Amino acid sequence: MPSQPVTATAPALGGRPIMRQSWRDLTFVHWCVAPDVVAPFMPPGTRPDVHDGSSWVGLVPFRMVGAGAARGPGLPWLGTFPETNVRLYSVDERGRRGVVFLTLEASRLAFVLGARGVFALPYTWARMRVTEADGVLTYASQRRWPGPRDATTRVVVRPGEALAPGDPVAEFLTARWGLHARAFGRTLYVPNRHETWPLRAAELLTLDDRLVEACGLSTTAHRPPDSVLFSRGVRTEFGTPVDVRRPVPA
Repeated sequence: MPSQPVTATAPALGGRPIMRQSWRDLTFVHWCVAPDVVAPFMPPGTRPDVHDGSSWVGLVPFRMVGAGAARGPGLPWLGTFPETNVRLYSVDERGRRGVVFLTLEASRLAFVLGARGVFALPYTWARMRVTEADGVLTYASQRRWPGPRDATTRVVVRPGEALAPGDPVAEFLTARWGLHARAFGRTLYVPNRHETWPLRAAELLTLDDRLVEACGLSTTAHRPPDSVLFSRGVRTEFGTPVDVRRPVPA
């Protein structure tokens, strides 16, 4: 089936949301890679998504704020913490585009244990900090559990001017309305929706990263990234997970 088009506006979830959370002060650091480099990391039923023949590896530090169930309030302490993820870009057999997380580093252990147990997502516990001073943001992370303990990252950026709408690479990398994950013997697609990203260009001042290498991509972060973007963030909702190979109702 042809891939669904990349759109800056989220489609409807098709049901009630199961979880809500805000993503704040995000920096998107990306490297362009050949699809065969990331193909081994794709869950069954998915393949690398590509733009102009290339796929991408993303390093995305940010602040999670007020995560919680859809019918309850956001959790001010348990659901608020720094997070850093390493992600790839996927498309399934029905053409649904998404992301595949290689790791989600988070500083809140209870959230890590819950997400690993309930959703089988690759969350890890890390010592992490996000600071901002004089228009410069610094993200620092060091993994605690499970190892390796030297899975670290430090990103320093200066956000710049607002990015004009319609940038094809920026939309490919950020307008991802779902995730693919291997969980409990199945590949699941979890849809999400939020407002259009308010994106800005960003100047990368420092990148000292071992996290991408710890995920099995040994050479990617050893060269300058091909894209660096910033956003103050969005409020997002997640829908009910579905098996990517479940028959579509007639």
